[in-house]
Amino acid sequence: MKAFSRPVYIIGIFALIKLLIPFVLIHPGFELHRDELLYLADADHMAWGYIEMPPLLAALGWLSKLAGGSVYTVYFWSGLSGALTVIVVGKIVLALKGNSTAVFFACLGFLCAGFLRMHILFQPNFLDVFFWTLGSYYIICQINSPHKKYFYYLGICFGLGILGKYSTAFYILAFTAAIFLTQQRKWLLNPHFYLAMLLGLLVCLPNLYWQYIHHFPVLHHMNLLTEQQLQYNSRVDFMVDQLLMLLPGFFIWIGGLWYILMKKEGRKYMVIAFIYIGIIGLLLYFNGKGYYAAAIYPTLVAFGGIWLSEWLRGKYAAWIGGAMATVMVAFTLLILPILIPYQSPEKLAATYQRMGIGESPMLRWEDHQQHPLPQDFADMIGWKEMADKTAKIYHSLPDSVKQQTMIYGDSYSHAACLSFYRKPLHLPEIYSDGASFLFWLPDQFNYRYFLFVTDDLPDADDSFFNHWGKREILDSVNNQLSRQYRNKIILYSAPDDSVKVIAERNIKAGRKQFNLP
Repeated sequence: MKAFSRPVYIIGIFALIKLLIPFVLIHPGFELHRDELLYLADADHMAWGYIEMPPLLAALGWLSKLAGGSVYTVYFWSGLSGALTVIVVGKIVLALKGNSTAVFFACLGFLCAGFLRMHILFQPNFLDVFFWTLGSYYIICQINSPHKKYFYYLGICFGLGILGKYSTAFYILAFTAAIFLTQQRKWLLNPHFYLAMLLGLLVCLPNLYWQYIHHFPVLHHMNLLTEQQLQYNSRVDFMVDQLLMLLPGFFIWIGGLWYILMKKEGRKYMVIAFIYIGIIGLLLYFNGKGYYAAAIYPTLVAFGGIWLSEWLRGKYAAWIGGAMATVMVAFTLLILPILIPYQSPEKLAATYQRMGIGESPMLRWEDHQQHPLPQDFADMIGWKEMADKTAKIYHSLPDSVKQQTMIYGDSYSHAACLSFYRKPLHLPEIYSDGASFLFWLPDQFNYRYFLFVTDDLPDADDSFFNHWGKREILDSVNNQLSRQYRNKIILYSAPDDSVKVIAERNIKAGRKQFNLP
């Protein structure tokens, strides 16, 4: 036990750091991200699936709401996932017979990376990272000491991974191909392998059935993603991102891949290298975003720890290792402002200017324009202002008008924002046709007033809005650093008889698309 006490302490310290980062470093001037607000709205409507994601994250959101629903109950899951992933990385190193140096550099390589941002956000990405890393651990365990239990653990991991994020399918596909291409093809002769994969299928089967009965919303979501984002991706940028994501310690994961491919003791785990190559190939083919591959790197970082510990030998090993660690930490601290919003929005924007990155791609949004803050950070401010102003307008209305008023978000982000603040601000149910909000629209439209929160005015030929007699732009978001800057709050009134017909027709058409009653 003494031989493992020091590595265990190292793993524990890094896990604690990952757990605490969201609580300690996110500046209170930042709110939840627009996507986080959506996933918490999903938690109010528990189901086996949603248009934008599988159900596991919503279940975690439901637990957060059960615990009070504060931002800190939301931070807990991203911090916990980061901590658990550190533990799995450490366990991979120990399974590879790594020493304390290997554990330290593997954990440090994972810490000093883009995962810092990923593990402050309540998004499915952190589930991907955890389950892919855990799956790799079970594969390594199965290689080291063949036992049927690791097949079953792997199957369950695959099933839960699908319930966390559908991109786990990329890992499963790459894993399947890797088996045929390596000596692990002997697993195909083991009946427990098939039973374990069947168990994994059973774990995620309720979601797959939900997808089936709703005409596979995941395909609808992917089509939108392709049309609005993926078609603009560059495969060259994708490959560059593979280096940038773990830039402070990029040599560690590269060394890990080299260790598997070139070292005799590493080639035993060739299946891991083929999984990595398969994932990169699939994402290049589908023109995926660079960070889609992020979840495979903790495994390579673990192998990199083994490689580096073997390389750091000799009289000056401790000095060289210390210098490398110092440089990694220093570089991470240098780029920390673009990884974690640890300053107020105003100070952070000023910091970027001092750093001379005002014109860099880091501050370029999906609109291909430069902005003061990274898009993710700009998506974390302005929501409370929007909700407060909407509530103020709503509560200024006479009671007779309130009863006939629908509050509607033009996009899922507007609706999710208002839903998050709905109870403390005493607002009625919030509606939208964005993302899974489409599932929760009422069957009938019996409203005479329409309080609309939007990023822009409706099109001039919009058939629904053209049948309201009066439009009043009552307020807007004034935070210039927010992505929601100038979003408007509009009150429509005096509808003609066509409004009800058009609204119910649109609702019915939207619901029919997903086989809703």
